[in-house]
Amino acid sequence: MKRHAFTLIELLVVVAIIALLAAFAVPAVLKALAAGKRTACASNMRQIGIAMVAYTNDQDGEFPGSSHSDPNESWIYTLAPYLGNMDEVRICPADPRAAERRAVKSTSYVLNEYLCVAQMDPFGGVTESYTNIARLHAPSRTIAAFVGADNMGTGQSNDHTHSRGWGGWSAVVGDISPDRHRSGPVAKDHSRGASNYLYADGHVETIQARAFKALIDSGVNPSLPPTQ
Repeated sequence: MKRHAFTLIELLVVVAIIALLAAFAVPAVLKALAAGKRTACASNMRQIGIAMVAYTNDQDGEFPGSSHSDPNESWIYTLAPYLGNMDEVRICPADPRAAERRAVKSTSYVLNEYLCVAQMDPFGGVTESYTNIARLHAPSRTIAAFVGADNMGTGQSNDHTHSRGWGGWSAVVGDISPDRHRSGPVAKDHSRGASNYLYADGHVETIQARAFKALIDSGVNPSLPPTQ
């Protein structure tokens, strides 16, 4: 009887074909997983946006406060009565520190400083305030919340940006994750990938990190509410 077996050459060809197919399949799978997490994150932010709009309607236009003004107050818990499953909504599915934030009851999302902290002069007078939606010229173009940075603390006090101090890209990536949603490794300058942004009217947009960086590099602070 004749015995039929693969030759070494045939085995190497099969291995090469499998490796080639894997090389095409793995990036596609990773891209699909990243897209799914981005969509889930956007859904979370939309729910938060609906809750925020409802809250401002009930509070004569005032946005919820952050821990900046009251260490015992975190805006995400102020909105809790307006949210369904708040413990899930407050965590971004792509957040690498999700378990930590869930355990200490904090959030992956950070409120825009401009909307929760008025600027004061040395004598305690208000020099600039966007803490009421009525003071916004264009709510649909005013960012209300961002996805927080990886290296930001996980405690409840880390619930807002310091966006008035965004003088450069390093300050931005210290506060938020403009590249939270990506299918590959982190770029050294965090310019590859995208992130979701919640606007004051409740809608959510996905913006590429390189586009956000281009604005910062040109001297534009995207967190500043537009005045016209």
